[in-house]
Amino acid sequence: MKRQFFNENDINLCDFADLCSQKLSKKNYPFCSNIKKKVVIYNGEQIRSIINTPKSFELKSELHHCLKEGPGVLIIKQAFLQKKTIDKATEIFLGIIKKEKENAIHRGDHFARPGQNERLWNSLQKLCEIDPKTFISYYENPILRFLSEAWLGPFFQITSQVNIVKPGANAQDPHRDYHLGFQENSLVSKFPISSQILSQFLTLQGAIAHTDMGISSGPTIILPFSQQYTLGYMAWRNSKFKDYFKKNAIQIPMKKGDAMFLNPALFHAAGKNSESKDRIANLIQVSSAFGKALESVDRTKITKLIYPILLEKKKRNLLGCKESQTIGASVADGYPFPTNLDLNPPYKDSTPLNMQLLLEKALSENWAVEKFNLTIERAEKQRIP
Repeated sequence: MKRQFFNENDINLCDFADLCSQKLSKKNYPFCSNIKKKVVIYNGEQIRSIINTPKSFELKSELHHCLKEGPGVLIIKQAFLQKKTIDKATEIFLGIIKKEKENAIHRGDHFARPGQNERLWNSLQKLCEIDPKTFISYYENPILRFLSEAWLGPFFQITSQVNIVKPGANAQDPHRDYHLGFQENSLVSKFPISSQILSQFLTLQGAIAHTDMGISSGPTIILPFSQQYTLGYMAWRNSKFKDYFKKNAIQIPMKKGDAMFLNPALFHAAGKNSESKDRIANLIQVSSAFGKALESVDRTKITKLIYPILLEKKKRNLLGCKESQTIGASVADGYPFPTNLDLNPPYKDSTPLNMQLLLEKALSENWAVEKFNLTIERAEKQRIP
């Protein structure tokens, strides 16, 4: 009988080092533009040109392979073309952080000493509440949906958190991420190894650069192939593994608008900022339909906020199907369960009407804002047992 339960006494640095010493070949990544320090680099414009072509599934397979069997990390250059939108979002984020500080609302960081980094939780909802137009311009990017589907499939949900590494701040401790990356070893050891392996397939990590990130500014430190170590959720706190990380992990400079995506099981950490200005990134957490999101987001509220703008853009022929679906995937709940099936019976096939489909239906039929708001409020109430 194969063993299923392990503890931190079972971790082995030699096994870990063997995995991390793997090499990369560009021939296995025909869609990439470059490979640098074991990180696969893609061109955002090329991905955008493939998204709606027959080659899209080949590219999705390559991206999935990169995050699973490959180095576990990739970078998309110029994933976000609208720099003015990024700057506007940054301005809003900084304003919120300042206000929260004035209100003495503490914002901690998971893996850094208090006060070294700034953290804005639920930047997704807060951005939408202050400026829905900027929110739409930011999240209508189809690359977000494409990468998320490549790793998780459809019906995912997005949350986001702004991370600012202040001048003079030291690097974070290396770590794995949500779900099991947030748990202590004593709890991780209670999960069978199959559940520990499964954890990485429930979330996609992303980091959107809101500032240029030279090496001295502290771009994310990563250890390619470390996601492949099955006992990694019990290993990243170990001092020997930390030392190995410090000696072998790498950093890739990024420009504003570039995006890094990584397997949450990859050993990684925010770097040390030796410059005189903030290093700002919006961290994206994309959660599988079959998992639980990192944050509670009032998705009904923000869907109601953006609907009038989407409707107006559609009437002026400024909103295509691709863009509206991307917004819907970023904002609305695409997975209808749990629900009250007496009040919310199946709509098509075997599932009830979900918020994403409701948004698409309203836009296609040009519903008035009042009708949409009443309908979505009623639908939300029908989901409550």
